[in-house]
Amino acid sequence: YSRIETELQLRYPDRELFFRNMGHVGDTPGFRPHPSRASQWAFPGAEKFHPDKPIHNGQGFYATPDQWLTHLQADTVVGFFGYNESFDGPSKVGNFEAELDAWVVHTLSKAYNGKTAPRVVLVSPVAYENQSAKRDLPKGDVENSNLLLYASAIEKVANKHGLTYIDLFSPTQEIEAKGGEFFTTGGFIPTEKGYEEVAKMLATGLYGHASYESKADPKRVHEAVKEKDWFWNTDYNILNGVHAHGRRYNPYGPQNYPDEVQKSREMTALRDGLIHAVATGKTTELKVDDSKTHALPPVPTNYVPSVKNGSEKYLYGEEALKSLKVPEGYKVEMFASEKEFPNLANPMQMSFDNKGRLWVATMPTYPHYKPGDPMPDDKILIYEDTDGDGKADKEIVFADKLHLPIGFELATEGVYVTQEPNLVLLRDTNGDDHADSMEIILGGFDTHDTHHAISAFTADPSGAFMMCEGVFLHSNIETPYGPVRCVDGGFYRYSPQRGMLERTIQMSIPNPWGFVFDQWGQDFLLHTSGTTLNWALPV
Repeated sequence: YSRIETELQLRYPDRELFFRNMGHVGDTPGFRPHPSRASQWAFPGAEKFHPDKPIHNGQGFYATPDQWLTHLQADTVVGFFGYNESFDGPSKVGNFEAELDAWVVHTLSKAYNGKTAPRVVLVSPVAYENQSAKRDLPKGDVENSNLLLYASAIEKVANKHGLTYIDLFSPTQEIEAKGGEFFTTGGFIPTEKGYEEVAKMLATGLYGHASYESKADPKRVHEAVKEKDWFWNTDYNILNGVHAHGRRYNPYGPQNYPDEVQKSREMTALRDGLIHAVATGKTTELKVDDSKTHALPPVPTNYVPSVKNGSEKYLYGEEALKSLKVPEGYKVEMFASEKEFPNLANPMQMSFDNKGRLWVATMPTYPHYKPGDPMPDDKILIYEDTDGDGKADKEIVFADKLHLPIGFELATEGVYVTQEPNLVLLRDTNGDDHADSMEIILGGFDTHDTHHAISAFTADPSGAFMMCEGVFLHSNIETPYGPVRCVDGGFYRYSPQRGMLERTIQMSIPNPWGFVFDQWGQDFLLHTSGTTLNWALPV
């Protein structure tokens, strides 16, 4: 999404534009679920448009949409709706139009900047791209028929209230008609090049002016915008929000999270200044001095050694192996350790490839990034025994600069990895065992509790894979087949062949960190709040 702001900053470098992306995947005008809010509705009365969504177990003090807009003193509010709603089909387009109209009326009644009602701009969804010749995906005929209906409803509401309406549907349909390189992933998520084109359409639709006034290097401006967006999301979409503003805020959250939020906001503001400095040519250096931002106080430990909590003595290597008890006929040996391979600190998930190599995801930044620390550098590593002595002697860094890769799965096309709130695909395009690209496959998986996020990836016999998600999370994922929603724990099955995500189970389950198939294809699940092993529903 940083492409949109980049385009605007290049066109209007002297305006000191202040831009924030408040979008959440799967939201509608009135339905805005968040696990740290008591209400999932964006405005009074929104619930009447969604009688099919009665379940919400939010608890906490995360700001409402109106409170965020007031905090940001918004002058212009741009609404992107219609894609996931379009899967309700022609029979529900009237309901969507009424909901959107109610949101517009509500928004125009506010003065978020403290002076006047905001300028409201409504934007249509992009067209659904036909990629069925490449993958087993919908052709888009039905999808585009519905999208056109919903885009027309958006335009109708805009005209009714005298608002700016930006049509992305028609021009993106024209791009597809010309052929050439795909501009979306899965038919509906714009690629990087796709976003570049969409950004131009949006900027022109917003303000008309189409030429660059900035003489700065667009790549430098884009890098500055991306960095600001990253820090903005450490506030607005903070990982582990259950402790920052949710049900687990007390008793320990007050010791550190208010300070971290303050520091994060100050760091974000400094990067606003960096964007303006780069866009106006005052600097080409992407450096910010964070030393004057809020200092974080020391946080006392709440760990107390006990029979339940264990001791402070850390058993390492062979000493740890001696403490293990295994069934008769089994033996545990150490294959690799952080003594020989320092990168191996904080391993999270492991898997073997068809060459017998061990792949490991590591998470030194768990439970999440702390403002002021170096940027996250979690990794996916490959370990190989090249001399056949049963111990790893070679390490390959397949991917670095990740943030909490709590789950991954190997596939022919690459490696699927959790990057909350997204499921991404890392590709090695030249066969050197290093990831060359990262592609967002699906977005909208909740980040509310990082160790409950999609994890324990396990392939099923068909080549699809399962993902586990724990309690407290409210996920709303947009897919090529419509939205998939899950509240307070469940399991997903993702088929790369079809780009299809299914929620196979929804249940209140704390930490489902184990999912396995036996030789007959039966599936079992395990969680950490107890020792019971459960049969899962057949997939």
